[in-house]
Order: sequence, then structure tokens, then C-alpha cells
Amino acid sequence: MNGSVPTVSPHGPTGPGGPGPTGRTLVACDLDRTLIYSTAALALTMSDERAPRLLCVEVHESRPLSFMTEVAGGLLAQLADTVPFVPTTTRTRKQYRRVRLPGPPSRYAICANGGHLLVDGRTDHDWHAEVRRGVAASAAPLAEVYAHLVATADPEWLRKERIAENLFAYLVVDRTLLPAGWVKELAAWADPLGWAVSLQGRKIYAVPRGLTKSAALAEVVRRTGASEVLAAGDSLLDTDLLLAADAGWTPAHGELADTGWTAPHVVGVGVTGVRAGEEILRRMLARVTG
Repeated sequence: MNGSVPTVSPHGPTGPGGPGPTGRTLVACDLDRTLIYSTAALALTMSDERAPRLLCVEVHESRPLSFMTEVAGGLLAQLADTVPFVPTTTRTRKQYRRVRLPGPPSRYAICANGGHLLVDGRTDHDWHAEVRRGVAASAAPLAEVYAHLVATADPEWLRKERIAENLFAYLVVDRTLLPAGWVKELAAWADPLGWAVSLQGRKIYAVPRGLTKSAALAEVVRRTGASEVLAAGDSLLDTDLLLAADAGWTPAHGELADTGWTAPHVVGVGVTGVRAGEEILRRMLARVTG
């Protein structure tokens, strides 16, 4: 690798549902609130007798934590049998390894918002060192940002504060008590320091702008020789991933839906909650098989 973290340029989007370029397709998909869902995020708004059967894909401290529909599980297994599937998440490696997705194990996985690239389950330490050098050169130190988060968060609504992989920080908050405008004020403070802010469910993330999923995806594309990339995500931290893809999909919930973010080759599936994950997989599978 050279002395900078690579980025992916769009491959000439052809639009979801249309024929892709010849060659190998690769799928990169965000996990939480895109593919898998906590109990609070399921959005089972239908009557109980019409609710989909759920598959538990994560257990934490002996309790079921994350789910997808059984139909989504079957679609994912079929998709991963057809093309390389790359889980792409802001989760730490420890948090990611709790997730047991249906289908064959993924050769590559992107964790810590691109800070870690796993190859056959093992950390690529050269990639991680390269990322650290790039982040150190382009953003204020993590300690400075973390100190600001802790100093400005109100204990009335703050539930936890965490540093993840010594790369970024996040807060767990009570959304009902979080003051309107606090996240925007934090984002305005962080931006000149080279940091981005994202609100996802009960978590407020502060992430260096140089720490991106798309950079790690570019490395996977280089190694696999993929000529087409499909992607899905729901948060502002997924925008670079979606822009790096030939075709992308977003659920009808989350930051991207709330802010009205769009791109010509990215389509909203118009579904919220756990059923959105199922619909995204259905469209991805249709793209690669049809």
C-alpha cells in the first residue's frame, strides 16, 4: 500500500435494477438498522398475527440482541452464495464478531467505520496502520474530541460514553431528553477539526472524516478485482459508501431518510424497520441474478 488511504470513485452508476457491467459484483452492506435490527428498531407496526418470523443473529450477555426476518436470512444466504458479501459496519471488531449472519462466512469484513479490515476473520494490521497514519494527519486528536463530548453532555440524558478501537468516540443517550439542536451544535464544533457527527438511534458518533467505509471498500475492490459494487446503508456515515457504489439502497428510516439525502444511483426502498432489510436484500439479489 502507498502512504495514503485510498478512496473509491463511482464506477459509472447504471441504476438499481438495471444490468450491471460485466465482471464480478461485490456487495457491501451496513449492518445495524440496515440489515439487522435491535428490538427497539424492528418497527413491527402490523398486527401481531401478521408480524414476520424473526431470526436472532446476535446474542449479548446471554440475551438476544439483533434480528432479521427469516425471509431476509434466506435471501442473504442466497446472495452470499452468489457474490462476495462484505459486512461494512461502524461496530468494533468485538461487537461485529457477536453477529452470526446466515450464509457462508464473509472473506472480508469492514469494522470500525473502515478502521479495521478483517480477512477471513483476522485483522489486517498493515491496513490498520495505514488508516491511523492518514487519520493522524487529517484530524484533531481523539482525546480532544472525547474530552469535549464528555464536558458538554448532560448527565440527565447521557447514559454511556465510549471510545471505540482508539479511533473514534460515541455517546449512548436518552433520545427523549436530548435537547433539540445539541447534535447540530456538536457537528458545527467538530467539522473544523476534521471530525463528522452522526446520530443513529440512541448513539451519537464522533468520527474522523478520514476514517471511512469507502476507503476500506476500495482496498477490498482492489484485492478482489470486482468491477461492480452494490451497497446499502441508513446513516450519514454511509454516504461515502453509497457514493462509491454503482447502485445503492436505503431504508425509509434513519439519518439519510430524515435529512432527505439522495444520489442519482441510490434508491430508497420505502420500507421501515426490519422489513426494510428484507426488501434491500431482495433488490440486491434481483440485481445480481437478473
